[in-house]
Amino acid sequence: MSEVAPYSRLAGVYDEIVVDPCFGRWAGFLDHLWQADPGGVAAVLDVCCGTGLLAAELVARGYRVTGVDASVAMLARARRRLGPDAVLELVVLPDLPAVGRFDAAVSTFDGLNYLDQRGFWMTMAGLAERLRPGGWLVFDLHTDAMLQLALHTPTVAGEQDGTSYVIHNVVDLGERTCDARIQVTGTDAGEPFSERHRQYFHTDAEVRAALAAAGFEQVAVTEEYTRVPVDENTLRATWTARRRLT
Repeated sequence: MSEVAPYSRLAGVYDEIVVDPCFGRWAGFLDHLWQADPGGVAAVLDVCCGTGLLAAELVARGYRVTGVDASVAMLARARRRLGPDAVLELVVLPDLPAVGRFDAAVSTFDGLNYLDQRGFWMTMAGLAERLRPGGWLVFDLHTDAMLQLALHTPTVAGEQDGTSYVIHNVVDLGERTCDARIQVTGTDAGEPFSERHRQYFHTDAEVRAALAAAGFEQVAVTEEYTRVPVDENTLRATWTARRRLT
């Protein structure tokens, strides 16, 4: 089984494996949140946009969305979903080219967990520069509860529409990392392949410090795109912040 770069071959079956119909709910949460902004939210930067699942939901609600991602293959699927006029850019964080000025930036489905501490801090600073004063930053991160789940569930397997996958997790609690090897087989996947994905689990204190250093305030942390406060069982936390007005 050949090993390939993250989100290269996986892009071809990503939408089929991600079967949780979460993006409509998440877009609804964002839409409701932004409706309370008297300045209005129109232009949105979707960071780590993947195949455009969230972007499509936001566009359907009337937002102008620019998507950036580090995977050429994922962006190609996003282009097919969003159409030829969609603004999509190849971006490897923490580098953020001057792709515009935005009312809000979002990053969903644990995209920012792929950044080490330095990369995370630099990305927060870069996003602040691309948001208007008072602009919104909303992103999710895997939590300590998810790290413990990966530790105690070293192998996860599933099947959807003829595509089978097995995920082998190796957790380093000292480094607060999880290395996941994803093996995919099936007729739609072509030749069997595997990808290795490393995620970094940032502490709440580190995230808050990075946000403050970048000029964000009004920080809130809730259960996955709801208004429910996080607790020790939360697997995916949603962080909401505003860029300072001055």
